[in-house]
Amino acid sequence: MRLLPLRQAVAGTLAAVLLAGCGASVAGTDGTASTSPSTTTSSAATVTADTSVEDVLDDDVEVETGDTAYDEADATTITLSGSGAESDDDAVTVADGTVTISAAGTYVLSGDLTGQVVVDSPGDGVVRLVLDDATITSETTAAIDVVDAESVVVVLADGSSNALADAATYADTSEDAPTGTLYSTADLTIGGTGSLTVTGNSNNGIVGKDGLVITGGTIDVTSVDDGILGKDYLVLSDGTVTVDAVGDAFKSVNTEDAGAGFVLIEGGKLTVTSQDDGIKGVQVLVSGGTVDVAGSTEALEGSLIVIDGGDLELHSADDGVNAASSDDSTATDGQPGGAVAADDSVHLVVNGGTLEVWASGDGLDSNGDAVITGGDIAVHGPTTDGNGALDVNGTFDISGGTLLATGSAGMMVAPSTDSAQGWIATALGTTAASGAEVVISDADGAEVATYTLAKDAASVVFSSADVEQGATYTVTVDGTSTSVAAGEAPAGGHGGPMG
Repeated sequence: MRLLPLRQAVAGTLAAVLLAGCGASVAGTDGTASTSPSTTTSSAATVTADTSVEDVLDDDVEVETGDTAYDEADATTITLSGSGAESDDDAVTVADGTVTISAAGTYVLSGDLTGQVVVDSPGDGVVRLVLDDATITSETTAAIDVVDAESVVVVLADGSSNALADAATYADTSEDAPTGTLYSTADLTIGGTGSLTVTGNSNNGIVGKDGLVITGGTIDVTSVDDGILGKDYLVLSDGTVTVDAVGDAFKSVNTEDAGAGFVLIEGGKLTVTSQDDGIKGVQVLVSGGTVDVAGSTEALEGSLIVIDGGDLELHSADDGVNAASSDDSTATDGQPGGAVAADDSVHLVVNGGTLEVWASGDGLDSNGDAVITGGDIAVHGPTTDGNGALDVNGTFDISGGTLLATGSAGMMVAPSTDSAQGWIATALGTTAASGAEVVISDADGAEVATYTLAKDAASVVFSSADVEQGATYTVTVDGTSTSVAAGEAPAGGHGGPMG
């Protein structure tokens, strides 16, 4: 994480402010800010001021995680070679470059195959595929295709290097045909301690048409469309995952069933680069781990976003964090005061962790409400007007943590004055250059916070436990000072009534 150098006397709580609407405004109970496009549906979760990731999961479909442990003595060996394979198990058949596994059990695959591995196991039980220095390259379709199974576990053997690549053009493009290099119609778990490289030459990298859980391993995915997809859920609990995708990088796609379609990151390390969205789901839930969205259109998107912990660094050409539920028109972006009512099904909740956002569009954007109760947030927002470092259509409550948000001054909004934690928001007299020092001090001259601008900025928003609502503070940028009353938005703004 590349955090701003802060020297502040702040408690371990957080704050937030919004920049949206021409000039400045205070977030109220009616819609005052612009919207951003999205393709997620609403979340069915009930959200309150203290909603956590655990609370949301209580109402979601249950995550099923497969066991990566196995007994080598009970495993079947499959030796891949050329367009064929050798095995002494009757459940393994080989024909025309296709290796088919038709029964539950543990299968250890090693060697190189020019062809495909198919799992078609209609009975009960887990099919466990142990990849132990296995390379599978298909010239006609997916590398691994799970047609039928109760559940499948892919184990990356300790010390092994494995690779999967699909065809650039699939021979079968019917509705039921696979759409990824590693494709499963059953619940899929990927774990172990080895490595796996997945190349999606035709479509997606890894696709789970049910639930998909990653519990370990070093996994690198490159794809010409989406990177890693889970339908009901996509979970990262451990491991090191890197995705470079032309489409969305890390996504859950079930927008039809209540309690499904969520992305959960609770551990491990995820690094994604996307020409579209980085991490996307109906719900995006983060309780731990390290997340680095190195490049994206929108870095984090869902109708419900809850961050309880972890270290997140988000880079986006548009919004950094976008809480939105539908393909709202972008026609209102940049309009004074917005013109769109808040969506009461949309929520952004930050309870903890470290969040750093680098956005060319809005930094933190919610088309509904936003709640911040803890964590350390730094937003390096847009340098041009029409977007703001922070943008919320509905109510915005701050009760803890620290927030520093800088960006352009053309669209500014401040949070509700009845928030439990104080905040200041000010437009600077002129645009300050990247590298300028910003000092926030109280009426007695005591330093509250000092930091260095990471981008050019014309506005500053700050909140911490040290800010007292109604008190006067001074914001000094390269020797030029501005007096600010905590809890008062800059003059000349638009927006709803103070909360």
